[in-house]
Amino acid sequence: MTEDEASGDRRTTDDSAPAPGTRRPGGRTARTRAAVRDAVLAGLTEHGYPGLTVEYVAEHSGVHKTTLYRRWKDIEGLVADTLDLAGEDEWTPPDTGSLEGDLRALAREVVASFADPAVGASGSAMIAAGFQSERAAAALRGYYTERFARCEAIVERAVLRGDLPAPQEAVPGPPADTRAHTGSDTAASGTIDIDAGALVRSVSAPLFFRLFITREPVGAAHADQAAAATLAAARAGAFTLDSAAGSTQGTGS
Repeated sequence: MTEDEASGDRRTTDDSAPAPGTRRPGGRTARTRAAVRDAVLAGLTEHGYPGLTVEYVAEHSGVHKTTLYRRWKDIEGLVADTLDLAGEDEWTPPDTGSLEGDLRALAREVVASFADPAVGASGSAMIAAGFQSERAAAALRGYYTERFARCEAIVERAVLRGDLPAPQEAVPGPPADTRAHTGSDTAASGTIDIDAGALVRSVSAPLFFRLFITREPVGAAHADQAAAATLAAARAGAFTLDSAAGSTQGTGS
């Protein structure tokens, strides 16, 4: 007889839940995990990471603490799995038909999400947890890495539409007897690509700075400003990568 059975506790004790960090099936396992996630978010919002306890999660999720310890080990495991679950949604970046519209819509989504009291409080609490737990920080990085990877579709569509210049294919360098005069033997023989990850991150960066560093209010005007700055930088070539030039950096030549 398990400790759960001995206690007579009829709350969920789903032993079939896979280990955190893997994709979960639906059914009772998914419901259990969702209940735990909601309790973790509520606890982070109410007490912050230092005040969150397994007992709190058990009480507010209906999942016995023995099961929580068995499946998630500790608070760090619970927080990490909550972020993992958040990254399993079906969210896709906006597709307005133009790069300008997509960037503006993306920035406004950031503002809207943190303007919502419930969503904003839990999101802020998860980010704060990343400063107090290395495991939570790793999960947070993973969440945003995956989120921004989805956003790179915005850049891919922009290139296909012609909103941004298409990456240049490798081209031969100038003849050997002219290279000394042009100084272009690396740049002319390289490829130029766009750093899509840096481009989409630059939209939310100034908004996150206001939200979490200076603690200033943000609104639609700030979202539009961030989008416009990113668009101008992208069109000016701020996010282009010269693979040949980059490969020579740090060689001492």
